[in-house]
Amino acid sequence: MVKLSGEALAGDAGWGTDPASLAQLADEILSVHELGVQVAVVIGGGNYFRGRMAEGWGIGRAEADNIGMLGTVMNALMMRGVLTARSTTDVRVMTAVPMQSVAEPFIRLRADRHLRRGLIVLLAGGIGQPYVTTDYPAVQRALELDADALLVAKRGVDGVYDSDPNVNPGAKRYTDLTYREALAAGVKVMDESAFVLANEQRLLMHVFDVAAKGVMKAICEGEDVGTRITHESAAIAP
Repeated sequence: MVKLSGEALAGDAGWGTDPASLAQLADEILSVHELGVQVAVVIGGGNYFRGRMAEGWGIGRAEADNIGMLGTVMNALMMRGVLTARSTTDVRVMTAVPMQSVAEPFIRLRADRHLRRGLIVLLAGGIGQPYVTTDYPAVQRALELDADALLVAKRGVDGVYDSDPNVNPGAKRYTDLTYREALAAGVKVMDESAFVLANEQRLLMHVFDVAAKGVMKAICEGEDVGTRITHESAAIAP
């Protein structure tokens, strides 16, 4: 399972979608798929609208979150278009909010069947409810689909550091962390609720730089890049 933020699709502009960024991400996803790995992607919508923007627009948070969910669908459809243009791989968009004319509804067993048949599955609409970012659905969908790992793409940083590397040149990157250590250190990789669920269910998480080429494939091949976050028992296992 790969978690892509909306900003990852926006590139340096920070808003909308950037063709070069879309193309690069599509190539990264395809490189993993070509290894024979089943790939599902949860896509955010922050490049269009975020729930926390509600106050500035004078609208309710629930309404703002619904708008943000539509943004995730737009991103998923854009990504499907780029993936199908760059390969012969079958790509399906599945949404938590029913939109039968443009995407399939998310049904766990159907998504699992698509993955087993070698399709790439793009998951949009979060969980279909307001007051939840796409961080929590990324963990939830990874668990529902029995993913081996959740790859979390971040912009401007190639892992988890002990301080902000953009401010402190001496910041050190963690190679491995446990969820307990990350929570205690106040690491802001994902929403705390997503972290708690991932820890409870012992989901392996890998944080990496979305702009770096070849990283998704390298992670799947076992290379030491980014930061690996595990449950404590996994960290101490021989």
